[in-house]
Amino acid sequence: GSLLTLSCLSHRVVCQVIGNADPADSAQDNGTSDNFWITHLESNYGFYIGLGLAVFSSFLIGSSVILKKKGLLRLVEKGGTRAGDGGHGYLKDWLWWAGLLT
Repeated sequence: GSLLTLSCLSHRVVCQVIGNADPADSAQDNGTSDNFWITHLESNYGFYIGLGLAVFSSFLIGSSVILKKKGLLRLVEKGGTRAGDGGHGYLKDWLWWAGLLT
C-alpha cells in the first residue's frame, strides 16, 4: 500500500492506503480500537452524562448562593456592618467561606 501524509496546524497524520480492504476490518487497523469504549459510552450514555452534570452543577451553584446568603444574614443578626455598607465581617464567617468554595 501507499502512505499518505496529512497535516493540519499542529497535527500530522500518516495514513496507509490498502487496496481491496474490507471496511469492517479498517476500524481495527487505524489505531482507534483503544478508544472504542469511550465512543461506545458517549453514544449510549452521552445524554444522561450531560444531564447528570447539568443537574449536579445547578445543585452546587444553588447551594453556594444559599450558603453565602445564610452567612451574610448571620452577620446581620450579630449586629455586624452589612457588606453593602462597607463591612467586611463576612470574611470571618465559615459559612460564607463554605458557600464561596462550593
